Amino acid sequence: MRKLRVLSITIFTILSIISLFYVFQLKFAFSLDQFFPEGDKELEFFKEFTKDFETDINFLLVAIERKEGVFEQSFLEDFHDFTLATRDVPYVKKANSLTMVSYPLKTPFAITTVPAIHIDQPDRYEKDKKRILEDDRFVNTLIDEDATALVVAIKTADTVGLEESAVLINAMNDLVEQYSFDDYHYLGPSYFQKEMVEMQMREVIVSSIVSGILVFFVMLWLFRKPWGIAISLSSIALGLLLFMGFMGVTGLELNVMAALYPVLMIIVGTSDVIHIMSKYIDELRKGKSKKEAITITIKEIGLATLLTSLTTAVGFATLMTSRIGPIKDFGLNAAVGVIIAYITVIFFTTAVLSMLKTDQLIKLGKGQAFWEKLMQWTYNYTKQNARKISIGSVLFLAFCLYGISLITTNYRIESNLPRGKKISLDFSYFEEAFAGFRPMEFAVFAQGDYKADDFKVLKEIDKLETHLSTFPSIRSINSITTIYKSINQMNGSNKRESYKLPDTESKYRRYKKMADKIPESNANVLMSKDQKKARINSRILDLGADEVQNLSGEIDHWISENIDSSVIKLRQTGTSFILDKNAEYVRQNLLEGLALAILIVAILMGMLFKNVKMVIISMIPNMLPLLVAGAILGYTGIELEAGIAIIFAVIFGIAVDDSIHFLSKYKLSRQKGLDMEEALHITFMETGKAICLTSVILFFGFLVMLFSIHPPSVTVGVLISVTLFSAVLADLLLLPVLIRKWMRD
Repeated sequence: MRKLRVLSITIFTILSIISLFYVFQLKFAFSLDQFFPEGDKELEFFKEFTKDFETDINFLLVAIERKEGVFEQSFLEDFHDFTLATRDVPYVKKANSLTMVSYPLKTPFAITTVPAIHIDQPDRYEKDKKRILEDDRFVNTLIDEDATALVVAIKTADTVGLEESAVLINAMNDLVEQYSFDDYHYLGPSYFQKEMVEMQMREVIVSSIVSGILVFFVMLWLFRKPWGIAISLSSIALGLLLFMGFMGVTGLELNVMAALYPVLMIIVGTSDVIHIMSKYIDELRKGKSKKEAITITIKEIGLATLLTSLTTAVGFATLMTSRIGPIKDFGLNAAVGVIIAYITVIFFTTAVLSMLKTDQLIKLGKGQAFWEKLMQWTYNYTKQNARKISIGSVLFLAFCLYGISLITTNYRIESNLPRGKKISLDFSYFEEAFAGFRPMEFAVFAQGDYKADDFKVLKEIDKLETHLSTFPSIRSINSITTIYKSINQMNGSNKRESYKLPDTESKYRRYKKMADKIPESNANVLMSKDQKKARINSRILDLGADEVQNLSGEIDHWISENIDSSVIKLRQTGTSFILDKNAEYVRQNLLEGLALAILIVAILMGMLFKNVKMVIISMIPNMLPLLVAGAILGYTGIELEAGIAIIFAVIFGIAVDDSIHFLSKYKLSRQKGLDMEEALHITFMETGKAICLTSVILFFGFLVMLFSIHPPSVTVGVLISVTLFSAVLADLLLLPVLIRKWMRD
């Protein structure tokens, strides 16, 4: 045993040193395309569509505020200077703002231009303001309705990675600080990328520290001996270190789910440690030698803990059926982490434990008597109130099922942004004052011999644009028709009512000659080079995935009834459209993953107990926490989205652990010749305490997520804590009733 101890401790020491090195090689990542559903036909179409045009997320908007109004000369001069300076910022391809916009003006001699804002002529500001605020092309796009903010619309490089985003935003911050603007706001994927990665790094550090402090106090309360505390904490910390080292060695990137990894590793490791140490101490108290005690512990609890680790890993691994990248990665990494925690406890913790006696590990006192009394009372209650427990379970089931029927998937981008941070405030500002973030695109396909800029095609596109403008939530509508409407307005003395398509085809032909002189790079943003495809781009407010989907369905229905399909065909696409499809896949993958997890766990239970009734008994209490989680979502109105959906796999994987420990002890007691009641009684007295302790740790462990600034993480933490509390109640109250009912002597 001494040689095995030395070998085990030496191996884990070496592994911990290697892991410590690779922890500093960990990489963080965030991008919107991470959340695209893999293998989706709409995604494949969008990728092909962007080959002819460009992506719809290569932008950065910078809103500059002047609360007294933007029409003030010194402010406009500074703003114009700032707009020009942004063009020199790294990864900026173009920049535009109202101070650089001009209206075309037709004169008897030539076509000239008139600036939208006469910066150096303050006496013309009122007239400029009136004209601009009546122009739908600019309001909610380059200026807000109250004229208290102007926007610099920046076109960035198509692919801006994490490092490039940091360089871009930092350079932009340095530039803004050179001016004395009242306030400024950003909106764009590169800004999201930088801020969300910083949030992820903060979340991992904070969750690790807070979880570590929590576990320290739990172990101090539980063992009250330096060696007991040291062994438990070192085992848990070692498991976390090895897991993070594994992530570093394999080069896996930490995404938005990363904050859950430290919490999961710490509480899973804590659960294993408590079961192992509790059993070892119980055997020592019975008079067994250290060698006998550790042998019995590994044989009895080691097997049960192996099964609980496998079932927990299975619960996480089912997330790999998801089409959403971050969820798949989380499922795989969490499953590996559970196995790492188990290996650490079985080989490292037991090696160190086998050197120590009871009085070195734990200080026994009133706490032990408390747990014995509590378990005795619980045992008696289940025996005397079986009917009440059964009726109560059925009524609670009905209550949960109704709550589940209220679940929605109305996912909103804003609900995933860090609380109280500038990125969240900026996002809200653009939602209220401008057109928001969500792109809404339509692909236009000219049919037959038509080209995308033919008169009849333009008329059909204009019909859809007119319909889209009736929705207050859809703003900043733009397409190839914009060019012809602007030319028509120019020929109509730039009057507001002249901003429309030409009335006759003869006018259109004259305007087309002018349109053909527009630089190709500008026109190709709205029409493909072969002139067979066009795009209608717009922005829609962050209404929620379900509401946007309903609105899209309404628009598709209108298109089918009002657009001439012999001239054009339309198809909705874009980043936001594809991201919203996640709501469908979340529901689908949730059911598929849970069904697979339940099947695999049932097979594992069958292999362990070799009894169909026992398998059914073991599964019933573990369905209750899933129903509780669904009911909470329904009654509280929390949207079921990608980040929230993982709770069901986590809950099932962890909740089944207590059932396995309870039933494993019951089975061992029956195999020793005890009758049903004696076996149940000893199971309560020996395993009940460990189940309660681990459940308390799980409850408070996941509540650590309350310190998170990421709203979905907070929701996940609270939901898992509450539902796992219901899991322990099901195991200690319902499980004994089922055993007495179906497993009579």
